Amino acid sequence: MTDAAEAIRAGRLVVLPTDTVYGLCADPENEAAAAEVGRLKGRSGQQPIALLAHTIERLLERVPELEGRLLRALLPGPYTLILPNPARRYAWLTGERPDTIGVRVPELPAAAAEVLDEVGAVLATSANVHGGPDPRRLADVPEAIRSGCGALVDAGELPGTPSTVIDLTGDEPRILREGAVPAAEALATVGSLRE
Repeated sequence: MTDAAEAIRAGRLVVLPTDTVYGLCADPENEAAAAEVGRLKGRSGQQPIALLAHTIERLLERVPELEGRLLRALLPGPYTLILPNPARRYAWLTGERPDTIGVRVPELPAAAAEVLDEVGAVLATSANVHGGPDPRRLADVPEAIRSGCGALVDAGELPGTPSTVIDLTGDEPRILREGAVPAAEALATVGSLRE
């Protein structure tokens, strides 16, 4: 077992590389770990945190109600999808909207993929202080966050632009954050799926 997987299983936070930026990650089943993420980032516990898996299948093991067709059309990739969460799973990740959940299936660097293969899924948010710059290198992760983690996984320099966040819970898709995929391209992709 890798040090990072061991740390996650022990309830510790870890920094993992994704396809976009370095992420602050932990066991999604651990509500205390989610609270610690908020504390280290200096943000409210009402801020949502994404559920991140290495594969769509592993994601559906955690939240089986998700629409598989939609997931397979957009993921893996640099998106965070906000989807209906009728069973209100992972309430400590959903912020003020317990009937929704943000999910990611990134194209992970090999070192992070190995960790996710071992633990299945993690809660994940960018490894920065709230409102701070997104970390493209491990050295860009603030020292207070690095020192609060049980393991750090370095994959060199990443693209540095966070995922594009799309809310798919309403009648029309909404871009909540334009990131690695331009908003117009993301909306066109989603629109073609709903035709």
